[in-house]
Amino acid sequence: MRFEIVHETEYRYSEPVFLEPHLLRIRPRSDWSQRLIRFDLQISPQPEGCAQLVDLDGNATIRPWFSGRHDRLHLMARSTVETMVTDPFAYLLDPAADSLPIQYAAEAPQLSPYLEFASVAPAVEALAGEITTEADGKPERFASLLNQRIRELCSTETRLEGDPLSPEQTLTRGRGACRDVAVLFAEVCRVAGLAARFTSGYAAGSPEQERFLHAWAEVYLPGAGWRGYDPSLGLVVADRHVALASGPQAADARPFVGRFRGTDVDAQMTVDLRISASPSEEAATARIDSEGQGEQA
Repeated sequence: MRFEIVHETEYRYSEPVFLEPHLLRIRPRSDWSQRLIRFDLQISPQPEGCAQLVDLDGNATIRPWFSGRHDRLHLMARSTVETMVTDPFAYLLDPAADSLPIQYAAEAPQLSPYLEFASVAPAVEALAGEITTEADGKPERFASLLNQRIRELCSTETRLEGDPLSPEQTLTRGRGACRDVAVLFAEVCRVAGLAARFTSGYAAGSPEQERFLHAWAEVYLPGAGWRGYDPSLGLVVADRHVALASGPQAADARPFVGRFRGTDVDAQMTVDLRISASPSEEAATARIDSEGQGEQA
């Protein structure tokens, strides 16, 4: 799929404020699963400086800093991305991925942040045990069953602001935003001994839909690496998702992080996200060639 994305965010302040340095994780990944063709970022007011860096999770991060006082901050990111995963199961698992909990061996030190979990609520622990039994302890089967089970247990809602709910809260409510169910999915995986992380990004949808940032989870399978599961849609992640950033916790993949200094200041945020998706040019060419050959035969 080829995505054209315009992501516009504006913060307005009731009084001029001093903007602290910000962290922006809004540059899409560019790797084997998706190719970043074009990226342009406009920031107003003009930053005093802007650094490009790669964080601990390999996310492309932008760090602007400012001088003076301002009553607004406007960010517009334009991206063109080609996604290339047509078969999300095209991999060969290592023997280490045969049963839960996975024995990550040499990878364990690197994966330790993705295996840690807080004090486990009984409902979360029970769900992990139930899915492990149904999956016969097979990690790949576990992830697929859990993806579908959360989709069945928790209806999706839109909540534009606020941190993700705890896994226990999401299960108790029986509904949650995409970030809530992604956190729940990751927590259940970790309880079962499967490394998982939180990912933010975009998802394809119908053109008439109002668009929002999206979130899902990824699990680490030896022999396959990081593989995405979207419990809010009940899908295994393939070419209809565009990843921005990943991290052990939702806060580590947050697209915008920043503070301002001011007294008795009210802040208001508005977001305008426009996404158009179409078959990639390469896929379209391949389809035309295939159809042509069929006609000739």
